[in-house]
Amino acid sequence: MEFVTDPWGWWVTPFVDSELMRDALLAGFLTVVTTSLVGTWVVLRGMSFLGDALAHGVLPGIAIAFIIGVDTSLGALVAAGAMVAGITVIRRHSPLPDDTSIGVLFVGFLALAVVIMSTQRASYTGDLNRFLFGSITGLDNSDVIRQAVAAAIALVVVIVLYRAFLVMTFDQSLASMLGLRPGLAQAALLALMAISIVSSFQSVGNLLVFAFLIAPPAAATLLVRRVPMIMVVSVALGTLASVVGLLVSYHHATAAGATMALTSVVVFFVVLAGTVARRSFDQRRALAPTHGWGAHERQSAQRP
Repeated sequence: MEFVTDPWGWWVTPFVDSELMRDALLAGFLTVVTTSLVGTWVVLRGMSFLGDALAHGVLPGIAIAFIIGVDTSLGALVAAGAMVAGITVIRRHSPLPDDTSIGVLFVGFLALAVVIMSTQRASYTGDLNRFLFGSITGLDNSDVIRQAVAAAIALVVVIVLYRAFLVMTFDQSLASMLGLRPGLAQAALLALMAISIVSSFQSVGNLLVFAFLIAPPAAATLLVRRVPMIMVVSVALGTLASVVGLLVSYHHATAAGATMALTSVVVFFVVLAGTVARRSFDQRRALAPTHGWGAHERQSAQRP
């Protein structure tokens, strides 16, 4: 209970005393900004499964880049591009539902990554574990700059294509009639998903970035209705999860990226529970006057 009995020592001192914690906090905030801006549209459009598949789809590129000794971010971008291209081709030339084509590629890319990692050349997997599970307390300046660039790109694209994304989310036919080019907007959104995943896997990990892409925006949609406010609230909730997750990791020596991701999921369930409780309370309060009026009328009717 030190976070209550000694709030300064638990909440503030780790960031004051440790430069690594300050850098990790900045990296976490940039990750939250990027994933919240993109994740809002992912949640609103029901593309969570695609986001999960894309998060796993970059693994083969990371593994190959690691083995041959090139920048893993480049390998991840190539794999993400291949994943998006494959989904597009299957959608155009197959009568199968979207989730089927995504599932086929998801399994294929994940299996390919496991095969590559199991080869003799990939027998040393220490650094690969960093890409799978993150190392937010071990980032350098170039990693932070990369995340800042990704956050800036996401912000600019979301602002420029906001109208197209909004109309396409609720009525794709209307988007076509208005000349908003929904196909191009869809490609831009997929590219943003790839950028957010690739820029974040070194901090929170490839397997855990999905939590930040989904949980804060999903929680925000339970609290507010307007899309810009969903993004703002999502960033606020994600930042809260990052701070609490980092501090829990610091004080209890747990994996930082995983603890942050788990905290974001816990925040979602807290918001969900609060929303359900508030809705139940509002319903009881709305029914209470009706019951009171009915009881009063019945008493009046029984009087002589």
